[in-house]
This record gives sequence, structure tokens and C-alpha cells, in this order.
Amino acid sequence: MNLIAQETSIMIRAKAKDAKFIGSSIGGAKILVKDALTGEILSEGITKGSTGNTEKIMNQDWKRNQPISEENTAGFNAVIEIEEPVFVTIEAYAPFNKKQATVLSSTQIWVIPGKDITEDGVVLDVPGFVVDILSPQTHERIKATEEVEIKANIVMMCGCPVTKDGIWDANQYEVTAVITNDSGESTEIKLEQKEKPSTFSAKIKLEKGLYEVLVYSYDPVTGNTGVDKVNIIIN
Repeated sequence: MNLIAQETSIMIRAKAKDAKFIGSSIGGAKILVKDALTGEILSEGITKGSTGNTEKIMNQDWKRNQPISEENTAGFNAVIEIEEPVFVTIEAYAPFNKKQATVLSSTQIWVIPGKDITEDGVVLDVPGFVVDILSPQTHERIKATEEVEIKANIVMMCGCPVTKDGIWDANQYEVTAVITNDSGESTEIKLEQKEKPSTFSAKIKLEKGLYEVLVYSYDPVTGNTGVDKVNIIIN
């Protein structure tokens, strides 16, 4: 008997750890579906759609077999044509447009011809924070007589905002700047979220020299982490 190739659909979603789905608002997750044996790419694309229903995802108890996604929730529907069961590797690079924050999450499954995987589908968990240093700018020259304002934007991997007493509570996260001179000596300063959501800041005076400014965010409850770096000149 000759086998007939059948189109088979796999709904693939990337979900930020302790947050929502990674979709169009942050540029999506890059999805690759590969033959696990040969490495051949069988399908690829970007997750598109909304981050999902906040109430359902973050506040309600999930019951077995109850989808947490909805019709417009971000995902990528991979369609492959296969004649026999194929063992595949599914990779998500997310959030794809934030290169310093992009991480790889992957899994492997058997895909059976004609047996679609729908609704929530395959959900890949994406840990971390997106950390963007807003100030100082890369290679900025700052006078030693001036205070250096260190300001960073911190969001969940889906783009969800971080605010004091919010769903993603700034009080729970450690946001710290580590400032290292060209002799290897480091100073740490805590950044705080004040008026603007997701924006953490602090000020410090530095002596003349070359410095690396590293800002990290850490959640001791979930283990989520994120980092960004810039180099500056104090003259």
C-alpha cells in the first residue's frame, strides 16, 4: 500500500513564564519545526495575535483540558505534509525582536499524519525579563561633575508592564545596576520603579574613567532574570 501525504496542523504558542503569550505587540516568537533526525526545517513562522486574556491566564484556576488561549491569542499554525509519523523538534526564539533578551525554548513531539494539534496546542514556556537600558546611552560621554542617571525599562517577555502592586509587582523584583570601571572595581546601586510603569531609575556620581553599566532584573519567586549592558565614558 502506498502512503499518501497528509497536511497536518500544529498550533504552536510561546508563553512568558509567569505572564502571558508572546505575540504581535512585542514582535512575536520565531518558530521552527524541524525533523529531529535530519534537522530539516519543515515549517517556520512568527507567532501573531494578542497576549491573551489576563483574567483567565493570571487570576483564574486552570482546570484539566480547559484551554487558556482564545481565538485571537498569539500563536503560529505550522502545517506540514507527511506520509508517516515524524519526530520533530519545535523551537521558539522569543521575544524575537529583542535580541539581548531572546531565549530559546524547545521541545520534541511525534506528529502523526492527519492528526492535528489544536486549541492551546504546543505551548513553550519562555523564562526571563526584557531589560532595556534607556540611560546612559551606549558610549555616552558624561562630565565627572554631573550625576549619571541610570534608567532601564523592564517588562515581562510578553511585554506585560511591571508596576508597584500590579499583577507583575515591581516590589517583588530586584532591579540593580552594576557599574564596573576599567580596573575591574564594581559598585552596585538599586533601581526603583517610580512614576512611569516599567521604568526603573537611580542616580550616581562617578569619577573619570571608562565604565560598563550592567542592569539586571531578578525575581526570587519565579527565578526570572534579564540583563542589558552599555559602556560609557566619564571625563
